[in-house]
Amino acid sequence: MALLEIKVLGCPILRKRALPVGVIAEEAQRLIDDMFDTMYAAEGIGLAAPQVGVGQRLFVLDVGPRDASAEPMALINPEVLWSAGEVVEEEGCLSLPEVVGEVARAAHVRVGALDREGTPFEVEMSGIGARAAQHEIDHLNGILVIDRFSTIKRNLLRGQLRRLKRQGKRQAPGLTYAADEAVNTQ
Repeated sequence: MALLEIKVLGCPILRKRALPVGVIAEEAQRLIDDMFDTMYAAEGIGLAAPQVGVGQRLFVLDVGPRDASAEPMALINPEVLWSAGEVVEEEGCLSLPEVVGEVARAAHVRVGALDREGTPFEVEMSGIGARAAQHEIDHLNGILVIDRFSTIKRNLLRGQLRRLKRQGKRQAPGLTYAADEAVNTQ
């Protein structure tokens, strides 16, 4: 099991738009496996490549802890094909430990992507799956969950966010393997 360092607010890669994955080679397969290991160790339900220092459009998702019918999946070069409805719920992020706030998201989405073998597929999601997929796609576009918080909520979190930014600025910008105890948990 290889664990990766999860980048936190202040690390510049989190604010950059990720580039499409070209060739899905052994390196991408290993990254996907390491991202699943890291996500599970941090007790998350989704993890985008920029969160581990890789500027590519891919994320892993396993909402099984909150939706028993869901299967773990890797989505490469994902895009939302359609969305419907709106739900406002509390949301957190592995790159913003202990920060939560209410976020409006589409209630239902259809996402098109490539699977870990490079085969195109589409998946319809609702509930926590739709919320998590939209959250991870935001990461691929350089958008953090705090960008979707109300101004009042961001102001209330100002001190906490400043501390996280200082921590994130000290992180190495690229892919870094972490010791078990260094993986962020929420």
